[in-house]
Amino acid sequence: MRIVRVFPRRTKWTPVDDMSFVGDPPLQRPGADEVHVSCTFTWDIKKAERLQAAWGQYYPIVKIGGPAFGSPCNEFVPGRYICYGVTITSRGCNHKCPPCLAWRREGSLKESETFPAGPVVQDNNLLQCNSSHLERVWAMLSNQYMIQFTGGIEAAMVTQNTADRLRGLRIDQLFLACDTKEAIKPVRKALKLLGMPRGTARCYALLKYNPNETISEATERMIEIWEAGAKPFAQLYQPPDRWIDYPLEWKNFQRTWQRPAVMWGFMKQIKANCQQGGK
Repeated sequence: MRIVRVFPRRTKWTPVDDMSFVGDPPLQRPGADEVHVSCTFTWDIKKAERLQAAWGQYYPIVKIGGPAFGSPCNEFVPGRYICYGVTITSRGCNHKCPPCLAWRREGSLKESETFPAGPVVQDNNLLQCNSSHLERVWAMLSNQYMIQFTGGIEAAMVTQNTADRLRGLRIDQLFLACDTKEAIKPVRKALKLLGMPRGTARCYALLKYNPNETISEATERMIEIWEAGAKPFAQLYQPPDRWIDYPLEWKNFQRTWQRPAVMWGFMKQIKANCQQGGK
């Protein structure tokens, strides 16, 4: 079946093949049996519905779905709704962390009996999988280069054995998560076991899930993540039902703690200030 896929916005994971489009239909359109409008973010739902109508002028079957609509997670097809190179070996998560949508949309953890090879692992919580599944994942990744664990690795589940297996892979980026001050302890322990350089170890850091969080408190957490051995990747919290337009100071803070060069400069200045203070 020939499927045109349409997306409301472009991200780094949007497919780039000739049957993938962002926005309205172009003047020259490919032949297709169906059009699928795929929407990830709830704040793009209205735009996705408009795109369904726009593409419906030229194709008889235009379906709409995606994470924003709570669509069921069927078999993962490489390159269809996420660009080639990404693989998903399991769905869902057994935790029920309040800010996370994975368990709400996909339910408890479900391992895939078969999964495509790819260097970018997008599982919600890979380490919750059983040992035999993990062995198959490690075996698949042993043939991959520039490996990325963008779905994140749960810090509290990193054991010595897991760390040894991960260090045997050609990893470009591995993400942990430190969304609260309490999470820094397991992150420190995981980073010590992994022994990866700061350029490889990254750490998602959710901002303003607690609406009373201050810039000062968030800065302290970012510094703790850095000093533990990882580069933070700050993300301002967005609820599933609306979009929060944060003040400029928070937007700038997020940008600072997403850009490695700016982080290096910030931490260098802190170190210099501490040295001056000690004189």
